[in-house]
Amino acid sequence: MTDLTLTGLLDAARTAHRGVGAFNVVLLEHAEAIVAGAELAGLPVILQISENCVRYHGGLAPITTATQAIARSADVEVLVHLDHIEDPELVVAGIDLGVDSIMYDGSHLDFSENVEATRRLAVRCHDAGVAIEAELGEVGGKDGVHAPGVRTDPDDAVAFVAATGVDALAVAVGTSHAMQTREASVDRALVGRLRAAVPVPLVLHGSSGLSDDELRGAIDAGMTKINISTHLNGLFTRALREFLDESPDVVDPRKYVSAGRDAIAAETARLLTLLRA
Repeated sequence: MTDLTLTGLLDAARTAHRGVGAFNVVLLEHAEAIVAGAELAGLPVILQISENCVRYHGGLAPITTATQAIARSADVEVLVHLDHIEDPELVVAGIDLGVDSIMYDGSHLDFSENVEATRRLAVRCHDAGVAIEAELGEVGGKDGVHAPGVRTDPDDAVAFVAATGVDALAVAVGTSHAMQTREASVDRALVGRLRAAVPVPLVLHGSSGLSDDELRGAIDAGMTKINISTHLNGLFTRALREFLDESPDVVDPRKYVSAGRDAIAAETARLLTLLRA
């Protein structure tokens, strides 16, 4: 149930200096749990499906269609977003499936190639009424927090947004994907400069590595869309392990997977409330 758009949600949050939670769907239970948490908090949420997730499920349609059905049945506003899509054909497939928004990730390309590829896909998305996010200054993988030399330059960001017409921009400001400890920190001064210069909402990837205080600090400095995945996956996995340790004879996966689902729901509600504060 939603007439909401990504641009509408993020623009309002940016103006109010609030954060919007965007959480990754890995299994269908993630989508169920994240929506349950959003309903507990009474707040909108973004369900994200990554290119890695698409590969795991053997294609875009199965997990996306199921996630869209969960989103439509929710009692709060829920958007379905494709995350870190590097394959342009998947962007087109997402448009055809009617997703609300897509993050095209051309950050592995050099600046001019990233601009041109993103610009072409932005036109395609906007023609279909789909919002598009892009990334500038690669937010790295599993090797810890980014060094200052690869962080997003505000002047480059302004030029990139103007040339591509994207609706939101993911920037590298000190976080890194797949962190399992919450000990990273954000370059708040850089975030402030980006917020003052760039006319679209800023997106923070790799937010699982940030403490509550750092999350709030990032939002106060100017970040708007806050992507979280690994943190929730860790809670999910720990809840399953605890259940199976306590009940080793259980073989019905619904009984132990539901423990992980409940853990994600509770933390989603807490995080959404924190990000909006």
